[in-house]
Amino acid sequence: AGPGSYTVGTMSERFDCHYCRDPLQGKKYVQKEGRHCCVKCFDKICANTCTECKKPIGADSKELHFKNRYWHDSCFRCFKCYTSLVNEPFMLRENNKVWCSNCTAAEDAPRCKGCFKPIIAGDQNVEYKKMVWHKDCFTCSQCKQVIGSGSFFPKGDEFYCVSCHEHKFAKTCAKCKNPITSGGLTYQEQPWHSECFICSNCKKQLGGKRFTAVEDQFYCVECYKECVAKKCAGCKNPITAGFGRGTSVVNYEDESWHDYCFKCTKCARGLANKRFVCHNGKIYCAECPKRL
Repeated sequence: AGPGSYTVGTMSERFDCHYCRDPLQGKKYVQKEGRHCCVKCFDKICANTCTECKKPIGADSKELHFKNRYWHDSCFRCFKCYTSLVNEPFMLRENNKVWCSNCTAAEDAPRCKGCFKPIIAGDQNVEYKKMVWHKDCFTCSQCKQVIGSGSFFPKGDEFYCVSCHEHKFAKTCAKCKNPITSGGLTYQEQPWHSECFICSNCKKQLGGKRFTAVEDQFYCVECYKECVAKKCAGCKNPITAGFGRGTSVVNYEDESWHDYCFKCTKCARGLANKRFVCHNGKIYCAECPKRL
């Protein structure tokens, strides 16, 4: 902004006021655009109007101008912080308001989504999908702890730290009851950690392998045969229903047989689902005991 384009002084020669024609010799006068006038006429007719206070800028006031706009020097202050801008850098913004450089920078800076205050140059911040926060304003929606530049999980308009996301949204293992953060498997519509879904005997993981369940315990094929399965009274091998051949079992007086092993001791006729006779601890068809 520059000073006004007129001069004020005391007339030593004989001149009359350009407007009211009163003599100016020995009086204070104003010269503007080649014309001499008294102070009263200048204030009434020639004075510029202050852009800020809308009042005339009289001959006794200091005037500043910028791009055909005029201010009293006392009115040339930052619109936001009221700091005097005489001899200071400024910005002319909307509605002919002048702003200091600091307030201009703050006004044009992006706003923190947390505290809604400006994020100015040098502030540590977090950006996500065109949104921005001060680093200390980016907090977990659940525990309210600062996430800052750490890992987080977005859920709609909310953001969660890793720990809160695990407890609020992650599936819970059917065995250890802790969250399953990655991987895992499902058995009978229940989630499990891979390291929790193991053979009850040898502790090997069963994911992707054949196994059998016995009273909420899981066994691999080998351990089931060795430790759990009943032994066939006929062939003496484990009865592993569901593991290959031998899907049916015959039970009689605390003993069990594969269905294909349950046969007549004498004629070897298969007796599964047929009449049979037990004699001296051995199984016979209905006809063979008559021939003994």
